[in-house]
Amino acid sequence: MDRRWTLALTTVAFVSCTEAREEDDALPPMTSVNASDEGTAGESSTTMVEEEDDIKLDLGDDTDDPNTTFDPDGDDESGCDKVDFLFVIDNSGSMQPFQENLVSNFPGFIDTIQNTLDEAQDYHIMVVDTDPAPPVNCPVLCEQVMNDGCLDENNFCNPLNIMNPFCSISCIQISECEGYPGGCAAPPEPDPCEIMGAGVVYPRGTDASNTDCNFASGKRYMDASEPDLQAAFGCAGRVGTAASGAEEQPMGAIVEAVTPGRPAFECNDDFIRDDAILVVTFITDEDDDAGDGSEGTVEGWRQALIAAKNGDPEAVVMLGLFGGGGCGEDSLRLTQFVDSWGDRGLQGSVCGDYQSFFTEAVGLIDTTCDEFVPPEPVG
Repeated sequence: MDRRWTLALTTVAFVSCTEAREEDDALPPMTSVNASDEGTAGESSTTMVEEEDDIKLDLGDDTDDPNTTFDPDGDDESGCDKVDFLFVIDNSGSMQPFQENLVSNFPGFIDTIQNTLDEAQDYHIMVVDTDPAPPVNCPVLCEQVMNDGCLDENNFCNPLNIMNPFCSISCIQISECEGYPGGCAAPPEPDPCEIMGAGVVYPRGTDASNTDCNFASGKRYMDASEPDLQAAFGCAGRVGTAASGAEEQPMGAIVEAVTPGRPAFECNDDFIRDDAILVVTFITDEDDDAGDGSEGTVEGWRQALIAAKNGDPEAVVMLGLFGGGGCGEDSLRLTQFVDSWGDRGLQGSVCGDYQSFFTEAVGLIDTTCDEFVPPEPVG
């Protein structure tokens, strides 16, 4: 699609589930690089959290609270101690500022997460992009641009080659391959897990980190073993803007990531867990249009997530930052999708204040975690 660079993205999600408040504790300061407040995608569907008390993730062990369901014999059934975070980031041509905004805001949120997570807390954090294109076959593309005379003496594609005007197109396609060490001098074979819905581990191409994120987990997502979560997320969150040109499919990416039997789900290797709540954050400046976007319907996407959480819609938090109101593309279907989650959904403008958005999301995540009842173990 046309490459547009507009905003400044930043999602960054923060998590926190459950109330363990102490009078003398205060949330650590959060830093923010705010996008323009011009335009909104819709009013937020929850109330801003303006409490001075710290919000802790619920471990379900507050024996002093008469309202808790904690059993001193160890049979507590409510509250979460595991959270799975899925970030779905548009990697089309207009998204570079948003990705930088997201990465810039992440340190403040992750510092808060790390300060409030107890050692017993367990989290997975995964980033996926929205490009439905198959894995890039770098050896084939490199050979093509070489034969077309598009490569310079350093084996990089020159889109301004006056001898071949098609180089401008070929160089966009091959920008992902040039993100590898050596570029087209030593192009790797395509990774079968570089598909929509699979966790991003090596963002490549224009505006990407062009780095092997090398997560400590050894998988396609970060977990509590990550020694520098801020750096790891910064690596993965810069998914770049070298999408194939196909229409963005954020909802399709979500469905692929969480649906058993789909190739991406298998690549993600136990990212989603039965005994964890699932917090999904998607960020895009275009709607997921019927006809040229994700397959399925708003209700179908919702049901796929509910099925992934064993039929429990209360185990999902849906956070959406997208266009509308003069910012990006008006997003009817995305608005309907977030609204379908009722008080478990929160929407904001991709051009708005991400820090405020995620501060508001804290209360929603906290409530979801507090009310979560993990399913009985099978077997």
